[in-house]
Amino acid sequence: MTTSTEESLWARCFHPAPESDAQLVCFPHAGGSASFYFPVSAQLSPDAEVFAVQYPGRQDRRKEPGIGDIQALADRIHEALRPLLERPRRTVLFGHSMGATLAFEVARRIERDGGEVSHLFASGRRAPSSTRPETVHRRDDDGIIEELKALAGTDASLLGDEEVMRVVLPAIRSDYRAIETYRCPPEATVRAPLTVLTGDSDPKTSLEEAEAWRGHAGGPFDLRVFPGGHFFLSAQGPAIIALLRERLTAAG
Repeated sequence: MTTSTEESLWARCFHPAPESDAQLVCFPHAGGSASFYFPVSAQLSPDAEVFAVQYPGRQDRRKEPGIGDIQALADRIHEALRPLLERPRRTVLFGHSMGATLAFEVARRIERDGGEVSHLFASGRRAPSSTRPETVHRRDDDGIIEELKALAGTDASLLGDEEVMRVVLPAIRSDYRAIETYRCPPEATVRAPLTVLTGDSDPKTSLEEAEAWRGHAGGPFDLRVFPGGHFFLSAQGPAIIALLRERLTAAG
């Protein structure tokens, strides 16, 4: 049985809201960490209790090896989240980039086991069955740093700190290996209502690739297009927070 220690290892709660009847579980992008969602937690508390997933290989888990396989990572996350999922609350999942794929896979596991996801948000990622020939995980360290700079998803000061980058690059490479080798059958679906968020100039996701999520929706589907690139959610924070709050506080 999953222990509360393992739950807290994988799911970080920055602003406890035990009286709330809704919880939001957030999944970071490749190379990202739970702290990316600290502002989301602060803004949604106390309407909802926000949990941010912390993958191995970064921050306080930097001594652990990364998991370079989406299915294996989703299995571990799902197992660690079981105590949260047993609570009598509405559960909403939100993932950005690689996190969107993981949120989808964890939602599939929850539903497979008879659980319910009230809503699934997939942000900044093409549909699970849409593939591109990407090999960032095979690049040398400089090549991976170049990719991070191009996407503007990592603090520029960190990218220039050789010592810090040497510590975090193995985890980033592992994340890229996981998402770039991921394959999903086109018939895989979730029953939960699915909202897809995308930037209109995201080099990683075309509008057609975002629309293709519709084929993985077994229930209601909604596509929201925002101005911006891959990390459009940083500039569009207020609108996205409002959308999350609307779903989290909806009756039933």
